Amino acid sequence: MSITNSDYKKITSALDQVQDNGREIRQIFQGYYDGDDGQMEWEVDAAVIAFSMFSSRWTTEILSALYIAGDKRFNELRTLLRGISSRTLSDKLTACRENGLVERVVEDGPPIRVMYRLTTHGRNCGRLLGPLVAYMKIHNDLVVSKD
Repeated sequence: MSITNSDYKKITSALDQVQDNGREIRQIFQGYYDGDDGQMEWEVDAAVIAFSMFSSRWTTEILSALYIAGDKRFNELRTLLRGISSRTLSDKLTACRENGLVERVVEDGPPIRVMYRLTTHGRNCGRLLGPLVAYMKIHNDLVVSKD
């Protein structure tokens, strides 16, 4: 995708702010370390847990689909996520529910309708993944400046 130089600069500036905020958060955490490596191990463990949740095949796709397209029924999600089997989608939605990312909402009928929507935690994760996705698009030259 080729975008205007002005928009490209806005995006890279926003990414710089995200990186600066991340650096500030790290410095705050480091201020609480008393030289004990156990505290740093806790932080590494937290990072591993966060990345393992999102590196699981289809989890990021489900999160992205619900974040971008909004609440969806099962078959609507399956259509959006080309290549996923019904069984895998069911298993991954269960895992997303267990991780607090997605909620299953049953609407009384007839017919009874089941919708999947992001929880507040899921929407916040979607917002946090947005800058990472933008960075990777730029890094991989999927987004370039026209000018």
